Amino acid sequence: MHGCGFKFLFCSIQPAIFERMDEQKEVNALLNLIDDPDHEIYEAVSDRIITYGLPMIPNLEHLWETTADSAVQERIELLIHRLYFSGLNADFKQWDEAGHHELMPALLLIAKFLYPELQAAKVLHHVERLRRNIWLEINNYLTPLEQVHIINSIIYNYIGIKGTSNNTDRPNEYLLPQILESKKGNQTGIGALYLLLVDMLDIPVRLMRIPHQFVLGYCKPGLGDATGNHDVDFFIEPSLGQVFTHTDLHHYLTKIAVENSPELFRPQSNREVIRQVLTDFRECFNNDLQKIQYQELETLIRLLN
Repeated sequence: MHGCGFKFLFCSIQPAIFERMDEQKEVNALLNLIDDPDHEIYEAVSDRIITYGLPMIPNLEHLWETTADSAVQERIELLIHRLYFSGLNADFKQWDEAGHHELMPALLLIAKFLYPELQAAKVLHHVERLRRNIWLEINNYLTPLEQVHIINSIIYNYIGIKGTSNNTDRPNEYLLPQILESKKGNQTGIGALYLLLVDMLDIPVRLMRIPHQFVLGYCKPGLGDATGNHDVDFFIEPSLGQVFTHTDLHHYLTKIAVENSPELFRPQSNREVIRQVLTDFRECFNNDLQKIQYQELETLIRLLN
């Protein structure tokens, strides 16, 4: 009886064993074909490797380490990037479909585009420390302007983050973890950090729709009309924390020949914020050498359209 039982167990697992063996044979064959000079064969091999997902990465990393051919190493690096992006794309879809649209997970996903093995714990610790420092200073008796001055003091003075203009040669200045680590970011990157903090503190600062700028507005709570427009107290330029008025904004719009329309005062949702960060970040890869990365970011942007 025990023999029959053992025989039944062996028979039941035997297909799985052979399936794994066949799979390993295919993996080995695919790895051996990465250096094939025939472009069509290489494309077919690449597409098949991508279907294996992230578990394929250790095999590719080992192959890279044992390969002297720089052209093959470049192919392997591209395959590893494609595998990471496949996972990133799936995570973005999940974030979008979940409906909560919290800023923190999406900003971490954007950073993973360049740093796929990013560990979130250190970033979360930094952000929580910032939030707590602001929370300890803010109370319900402060005016909106006083609240913003406290936020600015913590970000730019206490933490010491330095703002720069958006520069496509410095992609790290768009990414939350790198901004917190280097204490340097551009208008979009620091603006996203600013929005993350005010969102956690329930302070009604939102991204505005000002052309060619990542500008924030302090929206008076509860005064949104049926079109979604809000009465905005003042505006904030996040790279320096500079506060400016409606008159200042009107002068800027006149300078760039844009009509001062009500649509500019409809605050953007978190989903729209992430789409804008991706759009600005994408320009870092708008060149002949990084077309694939540009197209991948375009894929993520379309996902949020």
